[in-house]
Amino acid sequence: MVVSSDLTSDSSRGDAWSIKRMIFWSADYLAEKGVEHSRLDAEWLLAEALDMDRLQLYLQYDRLLNPTEKSTFKSLLLRRAKREPLQYILGKTIFREVELVTDKRVLIPRQETEVLVERILSWGSEKSKGLGRVLDLGTGSGAVGISLAVEGQCSGVVATDITRDAIAVATMNAHRNGVEDLLDFRRGSLYKVIDSDEYFDIIVSNPPYIADDEARVLEPEVLEWEPGTALFGGKTGLEIIREIIIGAPSNLTSEGLLALEFGLGQAEQIVSQIEKTGMFNSVMVHRDLNGRQRVVTAQRN
Repeated sequence: MVVSSDLTSDSSRGDAWSIKRMIFWSADYLAEKGVEHSRLDAEWLLAEALDMDRLQLYLQYDRLLNPTEKSTFKSLLLRRAKREPLQYILGKTIFREVELVTDKRVLIPRQETEVLVERILSWGSEKSKGLGRVLDLGTGSGAVGISLAVEGQCSGVVATDITRDAIAVATMNAHRNGVEDLLDFRRGSLYKVIDSDEYFDIIVSNPPYIADDEARVLEPEVLEWEPGTALFGGKTGLEIIREIIIGAPSNLTSEGLLALEFGLGQAEQIVSQIEKTGMFNSVMVHRDLNGRQRVVTAQRN
């Protein structure tokens, strides 16, 4: 299937490049390129090109695209065919209750990470002061810290990241969601930008946890487009997580919460590392919506 000739050809047929025909044709085209959710992605791209929501596509199934609309859609479709992530093409991602600017400077927020936020909110709902003060290590797009500020009762969130680009995107997202006054963004590695007299009620992180040698099994959308600094956690994938665990007791208040996201098969080692510190109790592993072990929480004793 050749996208350039097909989309630019002119036809006098009444159904030529109607919304319906375009959806089915482009879904097949993306499927041939190895795109997993080809029909859904085609719909999102067409809705973007036509400046309408997906529901309107179905309500206007027989509407014909004009040349400008076809050209705009073609450019978006070609980007997705090259396996550029849909979220980067659209420039935004919905994460729980917030909409986040998303581009190649930051990792794309995943639905699985929503469990991390959910567990923290659940813990905070049982505390008289709510979430208190939060430290979000490796904030990326700001998805976790901003969600906690929007949904939870917190006195403030300190969000760190090692890249200037990530801090810029997260700052933009905090302003976009009206919580810029609650967020304090700092550029630096983990606890290095935290003062010795600063303590937090919650330390949370969705850190890089993919082992370096697992790069070969990643989808092109991940390996070729998303920032490696946000993906790879060293030789075993646990190096950065260990640093977070070791430094957490010195930065948490009494009975404060440590909450971490991790990858497949890492739960046992992470729980062991937390217990080895002798500084935590109530260590619990939580599963994501797919039933996979995804998040660990532990309370400072």
